[in-house]
Parts: sequence; C-alpha cells; structure tokens
Amino acid sequence: MKTEWDYTNLADAYLKRPDYAKGAIDKMLQTAGVKPNDRACDVGAGAAHLTIMLAEYGLNVCAVEPNDAMRANGIKRTVQFPKVSWHEGVGEQTKMDAEAFQLVTFGSSFNVCDRAKALEESARILAPGGWFACMWNHRDLEDALQSKIEMILKENIENYSYGSRREDQTDVISKSGLFRDVIYLEGNVEHDVRKEDFIEGWKSHGTVYRQSKEKFDLINQQIGQLVEGEGKETIRVPYTTRIWMAQKA
Repeated sequence: MKTEWDYTNLADAYLKRPDYAKGAIDKMLQTAGVKPNDRACDVGAGAAHLTIMLAEYGLNVCAVEPNDAMRANGIKRTVQFPKVSWHEGVGEQTKMDAEAFQLVTFGSSFNVCDRAKALEESARILAPGGWFACMWNHRDLEDALQSKIEMILKENIENYSYGSRREDQTDVISKSGLFRDVIYLEGNVEHDVRKEDFIEGWKSHGTVYRQSKEKFDLINQQIGQLVEGEGKETIRVPYTTRIWMAQKA
C-alpha cells in the first residue's frame, strides 16, 4: 500500500530501532485499565516494537501497517503470538470495525498521519470508554554523542525539523473534541546497542530521509564515522519514552 511516507527502503534498518521504556508502557496500560484478552489496535505497527509489548501483556492485537516490507518484518517478529493479526491500512482509514477496541495505539506513527483524521478514526473504532495513545522514543539530545549527531544533521539539512514528533500532542487531541482530558506519561530507558546496530538503525529515520534527499547516504556515512571514532563496541543511548493518551468522550 503506497503512502506519502514510504518506508520500503528503511524497513530492515527499522529492526534496529530501540524498544519503548517498559515502565512507561506499563503505566499506559494501567491507566487505560485494559486486561489480558482485551482488544487493542496498534496503528502504524511497523516492525512490531510496540505490538510485541502489547501482546506480551496478553492483549489481542490487530496490527495495522500500510507498508508491505514493514508488515512482513512485523509478521516474522510476532509469529509466536497467536493473539496478533496483521492488516493493511493507515491511521486515517484502518478498515477496522466500529467500537471494536479498548485501546488504540500509535507507536512513532501519529506524526506521519493527518492527525485530526487519525483521531476521528481512532474514536470510531474505540469502544465506549476506550483509550487512544500516541508515543515516541526521544533521544536525549544533551548526551555528548547525540549532540554531535545533531550537529551532523543540522550541517547537512537546512532548517532541519523533527516536525510534530517532538511536539506536545495535547492541543491536537483536545481540539478534536472526541476525547476527555489528555494524560501525559513518560519513562526513561537506556539501551546498550552494538555500534553496528546503532549505525544501521539511523538508516531507518524517515524524518531525516524525507528532508535530506540526496544527502541521506552521506549523513549516515558521517554518523558511522563518528560512532566508529568513539572506539567502543557498544554504544549507550539514553531515551525518554513520551506518551499522550486520552479516553474516548
């Protein structure tokens, strides 16, 4: 399924992306009050990073992903979870049944949707009293290595922007009029990543890919040289998982 954000060339690199902070995901699930065997729809499920965490909790998960290559990787990674099913769709049109889910999640995917339409679709497929949640892993940009990587991005991309992925999502959710008060959750996590995997993981960054155009390979080469220059086999990367969630009105 073709979309404006085409992840086909990034799909395998996306397997190297970090998982979300378990503490933050646990708080989200507790806040939503979901129980094992409840139904969740994970929208923009990609390579199943969030899908797996939902399945491990015991939820029945419909993973919705438009990109064939990403969906294929997600299917491989969740083969051991019989309660996970995969479907082609987008945030604005999931093709799921109305009022079918207790929880609808967007893991690092809400920013690539028309957010207003994705909220309308989420409200449509949520059962009464169900919960919407969107989240991202944000690198700590004050970390010494991450700060140097930011300089590489800004030197190569004029007016580099993270778009809405680093914005507070409260206003867009509230303005929809479809949900109750927005709740914000966060949790910190540090990932010890093999340097090869960290370098490969940068090849999955759609935000960089879209803005860098013909410089994408050069940027990844420079990041690789920087990381190799650290002289470490393992890179410690600090992240904050940030979650905005709200109950269907």
